[in-house]
Amino acid sequence: MSVLPEVLAANEKYSAGFGNLSQLAMPPARHFAILTCMDARLDPAKFAGLSEGDAHVIRNAGGRASDDAIRSLVISYKLLGTKEFFVIHHTNCGMEFFTNEVIRGLLSSSLETAELTSNGFRDVGKGPGSRAGEFIEWLTVPNQEQAVVDDVERIRNNPLVPASIPIYGYVYDVKSGRLIEVQEATASGRAR
Repeated sequence: MSVLPEVLAANEKYSAGFGNLSQLAMPPARHFAILTCMDARLDPAKFAGLSEGDAHVIRNAGGRASDDAIRSLVISYKLLGTKEFFVIHHTNCGMEFFTNEVIRGLLSSSLETAELTSNGFRDVGKGPGSRAGEFIEWLTVPNQEQAVVDDVERIRNNPLVPASIPIYGYVYDVKSGRLIEVQEATASGRAR
């Protein structure tokens, strides 16, 4: 059964009380951006104390500094005035449970949803699959803290990101709700 009716009903209720939110400016009021994971357990508005209009939140699988995430960060500062970036990964991330080879193999045998077992993901679907996944870098996460360091350094070293923007690195703990600083990442991302 589709969640479409629930989503549309929730939107109707939300839009009925929209009020002054229509007056929010396009640039984020608090002048920062967060790059984080798409995991449903993370609510950046809650863990970072945000209201509508406060910050840009860029989400993707793993919260990785992909080309597209960096594109969004560059637009965020260059056109909309953000002055600080946060890279926030999290514990127990699904991106830690497979490799490029695993997902490529799963996709080549079936496009149906795989199952996570104690031994990793396994295919439970039937074909057809597609080999198109072989051309994608899936940006898996073999080590969470190192991935935060790598992503902060990738952003810091991008020629389109000014050295004056500080980039902070954190891991969100899904068991406690706390942000844990990755000091090496924050040191690499300091403004110069």
